[in-house]
Amino acid sequence: MGVVVGVWQSGAVTVYTPRRAARVLLVDGRGRLLLFRGFDPARPEGGRWWFTPGGGLDPGETYAECAARELAEETGLRLTVAELGEPVHADVTEFAFDGVWYRQEQQFFLARVAAHEVDTAGFSEVERGSVDGHRWWSVQELATTGERYYPTDLAAVLAEALAGPAQQKGGLAC
Repeated sequence: MGVVVGVWQSGAVTVYTPRRAARVLLVDGRGRLLLFRGFDPARPEGGRWWFTPGGGLDPGETYAECAARELAEETGLRLTVAELGEPVHADVTEFAFDGVWYRQEQQFFLARVAAHEVDTAGFSEVERGSVDGHRWWSVQELATTGERYYPTDLAAVLAEALAGPAQQKGGLAC
């Protein structure tokens, strides 16, 4: 995404599609975070990167409702809005994907499970065509890897979420 970010920051792109999204920090009993690996189908030569489960809000949907829906669709794990609790992080990001420039306001929710076998049967057509793997990452692995992941401060976001009051909501077992 280096070229894409460079074009955006150069000022060459002035129109973007606003988007709101919910992301989920899904952490297993060993303290590892689930990430998916994907690429931009419009620019597959741009390489691959890792990202959390989640996606854009549907009309009338809250961030928490979106997080629960996206988690079920992308991982097969069904949690209620109450189980997800309050967001543990929020930020704004700008990026290109599949030929569209986005400015995305996103909230992150922390969900803990003892273990979970990821089921991607609910992937959308775009996800099936642009996501090619998943794995569980420790904070240390995120902090030391040379692979790309987003947001770029994800290791710090995860460490803060795990240390914060959200961890007191109790563990969820699957």
